[in-house]
Amino acid sequence: MPHHPDPHSTISLAFRHADDIDGVTAAIHEDVSSAARAGDSLFVCCDEAAGIDRLTPTGQGTWGNHVHFNFGEMIDLPGGPDGEMDIEGLDVDGGWLWVTGSHSLKRGKMKPHKHDAESGLAAMARIKRDPNRYFLGRFPLVKRPGGYEPVAVHGTRRAAWIKLKKKRSKLLGWLEDDAHLGPALGIPSKENGFDIEGMVARGERVWLGLRGPVLRDHAVILGLEMGETENGHLKPRRIDGRRRYRKHLVPAAGEGIRDLEVDGDDLLILTGPVTGGDGRSDILRWKGFRAFETSGVVPAEVVEHVVELPYRGPVDHPEGLVLWPEVKGAALVLYDAPAKARIPEPETILGDIWKLG
Repeated sequence: MPHHPDPHSTISLAFRHADDIDGVTAAIHEDVSSAARAGDSLFVCCDEAAGIDRLTPTGQGTWGNHVHFNFGEMIDLPGGPDGEMDIEGLDVDGGWLWVTGSHSLKRGKMKPHKHDAESGLAAMARIKRDPNRYFLGRFPLVKRPGGYEPVAVHGTRRAAWIKLKKKRSKLLGWLEDDAHLGPALGIPSKENGFDIEGMVARGERVWLGLRGPVLRDHAVILGLEMGETENGHLKPRRIDGRRRYRKHLVPAAGEGIRDLEVDGDDLLILTGPVTGGDGRSDILRWKGFRAFETSGVVPAEVVEHVVELPYRGPVDHPEGLVLWPEVKGAALVLYDAPAKARIPEPETILGDIWKLG
């Protein structure tokens, strides 16, 4: 089994402080959830905000010039411009930036500094539904002197998304009767509930990688083919009988999906634990993924193990994956819950470049 104990190299990413950015309350560099790239513009997202962040090169192996783009200032979001979108999937294709929220439920947390045993139990009984998490759509990308920018309108191109409602996700509605996924829709994320954590798009085809549910040892990838309605919203076509999605079960040794990236004819899959606990993380390669046009279990012989990422316990959880053309056959991996050694300066993190074998 291929194994790379050390990354090929590292790069540094420098961000502005959250206090300097409207609508951002969390330290972005400590909470990266996905990544995508358009030329010299690297887009990353923090799952606690309603927008994304762009970095551009500032030197050899250093990225900065941080700009934040608030989607709530471009379009109407049902939870308001500051409501958490929990963005977990980004991709760039054909001049578009594709974005998806997790579509997941969130359980309350026991906070030892705030709760005693009884109030902590009550807090963990609360399950929250954030309507901004139901976003799945695309924004035109425009190249400007500072780099690529997502906008609501550019010429004849307009931002479009699956119609949003305050109390209901249309995507989850289409999954309610699914024998595999329906039972997971009422379960919070990190508990094997429904949770999108990866996205790629090519043309009208979109693939969504699920952190959960994991079905025995198989991770789930949903395939959609988008059309546009008369009022400008996106809506998946019926492609699998009466269903608006294809369902691919990928052998992943019991791990869920944390991010996706297209590499030629193949799909790179970043995996990790389903729950909030610590555990192993890998990069897999699903060879020839676009040729799979019916639902089913993906044969093990077309899923190749590429990299076993180092396990570092409660820190350095791999969350973002993006090809890195500066190093042939390599990808950048970004981490949530970074270790102190990964933060060389305030608001700065180190990402790892891994050779894909």
